[in-house]
Amino acid sequence: MTGKTPDAQRILGTLRSDNGVGVVRIEDRFDFDQEEVWAALTTPKRLAQWYGDVEGELRVGGEVRLHVFTSGWRGTRQITGCDPPRHLSFVSKQAGDSSESAVEITLAADGGRTVIVYEHRGVPLDLLFAYGAGEQIHVEDLGDHLAGRDRDASESRWDALEPAYRELASKIE
Repeated sequence: MTGKTPDAQRILGTLRSDNGVGVVRIEDRFDFDQEEVWAALTTPKRLAQWYGDVEGELRVGGEVRLHVFTSGWRGTRQITGCDPPRHLSFVSKQAGDSSESAVEITLAADGGRTVIVYEHRGVPLDLLFAYGAGEQIHVEDLGDHLAGRDRDASESRWDALEPAYRELASKIE
């Protein structure tokens, strides 16, 4: 990824339903090696630069408390899988909500680049569009961080992505 394009048509995600719950899948490619992308995803200080505040144990079985900058989301994540620098999975639970969702992040080397696949399962179908747009923004923020750019705190990217993800979600049965 060379940076955000202002074109709302740069849609990185696909949406689907699996047994009555939503699944968001975001795929992108970064001009950085796996180790660098992994460090940006798993180092608390680096996460705080582009994603949110993280406290806790980033290890399998560990639980972290999280406050995501872009959405304001607060909750916990329990790490369910970790195979550096290729795979990270966790279960998320929002503060004040008993429902859980699962996230799996896979990194694959592609020469000196890295392909990231971010899949979020267990998303409420009525919010599938919002999760799609939000997860794409998170992946774009990761790309900006890797490239040394500041996180875009404006709502313009959301405004550009939301209609496209609403359209994708409207096709889910």
